[in-house]
Parts: sequence; C-alpha cells; structure tokens
Amino acid sequence: MPSRTLLILSVSAGAGHVRAAEALRSHAGLSHPDVKAIHLDLMEWVPSMFRKVYAESFLYVVERYPEVWGYLYGRTDKPPREFSKMEVLRKAVERLNTVKFMKVLKDLDPDHVICTHFLPAQLLSRKIGKGAFKLPVWVQVTDFDVHRLWIHPHMSGYFAASGEVAYRMAAKGVDPGTIQVTGIPIMPAFPPDLDKAACARELGLDPSKPVLALMAGGAGVGAGTGGGGMDQTASRLLAMPGDFQVVALAGRNEKLLADLNRLAQVHPGRLFPMGFTRTIERLMAAADVAVTKPGGLTSSECLAMGLPMILVNPIPGQEERNADYLLENGAALKAYDAAGLEFRVKDLLENPRRLAALKQNALALGKPKAAAAVLSKVLGPPAPGRAPRTGKPSGAKAAAGA
Repeated sequence: MPSRTLLILSVSAGAGHVRAAEALRSHAGLSHPDVKAIHLDLMEWVPSMFRKVYAESFLYVVERYPEVWGYLYGRTDKPPREFSKMEVLRKAVERLNTVKFMKVLKDLDPDHVICTHFLPAQLLSRKIGKGAFKLPVWVQVTDFDVHRLWIHPHMSGYFAASGEVAYRMAAKGVDPGTIQVTGIPIMPAFPPDLDKAACARELGLDPSKPVLALMAGGAGVGAGTGGGGMDQTASRLLAMPGDFQVVALAGRNEKLLADLNRLAQVHPGRLFPMGFTRTIERLMAAADVAVTKPGGLTSSECLAMGLPMILVNPIPGQEERNADYLLENGAALKAYDAAGLEFRVKDLLENPRRLAALKQNALALGKPKAAAAVLSKVLGPPAPGRAPRTGKPSGAKAAAGA
C-alpha cells in the first residue's frame, strides 16, 4: 500500500504542462510502488471566469495574435516591483480565485509537490513564505528556456531542460545547488528503438517509402505554414515530385480531420489523416521527418525518438527559444514559409546523409529518462526492479487514434 503521496500540479494553458505532469505520474506508478501519485490541473479548481481569462485567453492570443504574446513574454521577463499597484492587484486576483484549490491541497496533505507550471509554484511560494505551507515544492520547467515567472523563493529545487537553462536560472537568482539538469519529462513509451517497419505497417504505411509526419497540437492547430492550414500544407507537399507518404495528425480538430480525409481521396496511398492518438510514439517511430511547432514536450518526444524536425510557426517567446536550441544543436531545420518547407523536405529526402546527421544529433540531445531523474531526486531511488521500462509497444489498435 502507498505510504507517501506525490502531488503534481499543472495548468491547462497549452498542453505541454499537463503532458509533463502526466509523464511524471505515469513514471511514479512504475518506479515507486510506495507512492500514490496524483495529478491536478489547477484550472479545474478555480472559478470559470478566472479559467476563461487565464487559460482560454492565453490560447486565443497565441493563436490569433502571436506578436502580442511575444511582446508580453519579453515585457514580463523582468523583475517586477513587489509593491507596484499592478503586481499587488495580480496577486490578489490569483489568491481570491484559488481558495478552493488551497482547500483541496490541504485535504490531500501530500508529502511532496512538483509543479509543471509557474502559477501553482507562485501560489505555494507565498504560502511557504507566510509559514502556511511547510512541505517541499519542486519546479519542472517545460521549455528549453526559463522565464522570470518560473522563479520563486522557498522552492526545494528546480529541474531544467538543459545546461544553459540551469545557468540562466542561477543568473536569475536561483541557488545553483538546487538546480538539476534532467530534461523535460515525457511518457515511458518514447524509446528510440521501436521497430520502424512494424510501426509503419500498423499505420497502413509502406515501410519502404519515406514518411513525413505533419503534427498539430491536441486541438489540431499549428502545423500549417504561410498562413495556411495543415490541409493546405499537405496539399502543397503532395504536389511535389517524389514517392513519399504524409501522415497528417489533426488531433481533436474534427473539421480539419474531415478536410484531410477529403484530400486523402485525391491522393490515395500517399496521405494518411489521423485524429487524436494516445500512441504518438508509434507514428514518430514510423516517420523520417516531423513537421511541427517547437513546443517543449513535442520537441522532447522527437529528440527521444531520434526524429529530425522541420520547425514551423513557433510562438514568439518560449517556442522561438526552443527552436533556437534545436537549431543550434543540429537536431532540426526551420521553415519560414511554405516554399521554405518544400525546399527543406526536398533537400532532406535527396540527402540521406544529412537526414541521418539530424537524427543522430536529435538522439544525442534527447533525455528519455528525464522523468526518472526528477522522481529519483524528489522521492529517492526507485524500488529494486521497478525502474520504469521504455520500449514496450502500445498496440496497433490504439495507434490508429481515438
């Protein structure tokens, strides 16, 4: 029976924070049988109006007005005046809207807390400072960047995606002795050694032909280029010469999936639309290149699988900095528009040595054991014989999507 409780706190403002939390919860269940791991999304415990303003407005702004988000990201990455009117008002609004969450936290009475978003870390930092919360709180940063909003006093430790992020945390005032370079936690099902041909056949693909994976977010947004949607991007790629296949992942976007299915009728045997899937690792294993936005979690998954990336439409701020990290380390290319994407796809398909170099760089950069490293620091070593296993196939049925 579990004798300890680990509480993992996320915020559903973007999918990455939630996916990192779920990865930690899943790994804890495999490696620490004495621990009850609970994942809470803070947005489920706040008033609907606060949730709409905080989470939904974020998604609206980054999708419709990315340049505004870029300005806000840079503008807020500066130490605020602690008692400025705006800072006092912001803290008061957040405190008043999280009363229910704090009651839930008290009822759960966890032994350890890990935050995969800065808001719960910020709330608990204040409570610790006032002596109202005495348990250890850890912070997992989910991008290859660190913004000031992640940095708070009284945290037991920080987990960084890279050595540079750790260095910049220290420059922002975090005690270097409390920073661990672990990578970003991903689910146990992302090993680099899945059978490529078997995964391709599961998805109805021809293992002998190159595979491009067009990957959107969970809502099916983000893999289009030059202002067009994913269906337009797929159409342009399929008009190129070459005998390759395209898998277009629409996520939960039903309209996009319907548009892609209509397009697939024009390109039988070449375009393979997919809806939401819980086994994205099978697609990544089958693919030769991923066309994707550089979110922290998606990038970490691709790196763990050794999947080269062509990056499109990075959100100004954290995604642009993720892209810089991937480009500097030779694990990705970047396409600025639709023509640039076509050029890079053509170049990689005609230059297998360059594609292989990108793959090797991605593998070298990947940290598939990030979650295990985080949990070992927070909970102690895993139980004997209970270290999380990677590489276990998830099954063809689930790989077809949900």
